[in-house]
Amino acid sequence: MNTANLKNLMAKNMLKQPDQHIPGVAIFVFVIMLLAGGALAAITVSLGWPEYLAPVFIIGFTLIGMYFLFAIKIASPWEKGVVLRFGKFRGLFGPGIFWLIPIMDSLANWIDHRVMVTPFSAEKTLTKDTVPVDVDAVLFWVVWDAEKAVLEVEDYRAAISWAAQTALREILGQMALADILTGRSKMDAELQRIIDERTTPWGVTVQSVEIRDVVIPPDLEDTMSRQAQAERERQARVILGESEMQIAHSFSEASKAYINNPTALHLRAMNMLFEGLKEKGALVIVPSSAVETMNLGGLSGMVSLAQQNVKSE
Repeated sequence: MNTANLKNLMAKNMLKQPDQHIPGVAIFVFVIMLLAGGALAAITVSLGWPEYLAPVFIIGFTLIGMYFLFAIKIASPWEKGVVLRFGKFRGLFGPGIFWLIPIMDSLANWIDHRVMVTPFSAEKTLTKDTVPVDVDAVLFWVVWDAEKAVLEVEDYRAAISWAAQTALREILGQMALADILTGRSKMDAELQRIIDERTTPWGVTVQSVEIRDVVIPPDLEDTMSRQAQAERERQARVILGESEMQIAHSFSEASKAYINNPTALHLRAMNMLFEGLKEKGALVIVPSSAVETMNLGGLSGMVSLAQQNVKSE
C-alpha cells in the first residue's frame, strides 16, 4: 500500500471516531426533553406560578436531554464499543443499546468483529535474483480481542497494512522470480504465518492472504516469452528425434522377416510398386540398391508393359 492509499485509510478511520457515533434515539430524546421543558415553562406562566420556575424547567430539561444525548449509545450486531472510565479500561459493550456516564466514561473506539479486507502491494521490490517486480495482494483478517486492538496499538488498521506490506517485501527478497510465479500458494501460506505472528499481540488474527497479481518489467517478459518458445522448440525436436528412433527400430525389426524369405520380399516389392503406380502419371524413384536386392527392375518392366498394353487397347 502506497502513501496515498494509507492516508485515505486513515481519513476513513477518522470519519468513524466514537464521539460522532450518536444514535438517532438519543437525538429524539433530547428534542423531547427540550419540548417538554418549553411546554412546562409555558404552563407555569399561564397558571401564574412564580416566574423563576419557567427558566428552571427549561434549563433542567435541557440538561436531562443532554445527558441522554451523550449517555445513550447503540452498537450494531457486528461491533462493540470500548469504554474507559477515568482513563481506565471499563469493558466492552454491545451489540445493542448501552449507557455511559458523561464526564466519567468515554468511548475509546468502535471495534468491528467482521472479517476485514485490506489490499496491499509491494512496488519495485527486488527478488532474490535481482529482478524488480510489483506484487498486489489482499489480506483477510479479523479482530478476536478488542481490548488488545485498542490498548496495544494506536491505529490497528494502519499497523496491519504496514505489517503486511513489510512482510511481502521480506518474502519477495528471499524468493527467485521463477518461484514467485509458480509457487503462489506457498508464498500465500508464508505471508499468512509472518503477518499473523506480528498481529497476534494486537488481538488480530490473519485468516488468509491471496496474491492477486505479479507484474514484471516488459523487457523481461519478452525475454521469458522467447525463452519459453525456444524451450518448446527444443522439446519438439527431441520428440521428433525419439520418433525417428522408434521408426528405425520398427523397420529394423520388420526387415528381419525378409532375410531368409526372398519370396515375401518380392511380394512386398510388388505391393509397393502397385501402390505407387496405381495413379495415372505417378512417378516412383527407387534406389539402385533396392532394385538389385528386391529385383525391382523386372517387376517395373512388367508393370510398364502392362500399362502400354492398356493404352493401346
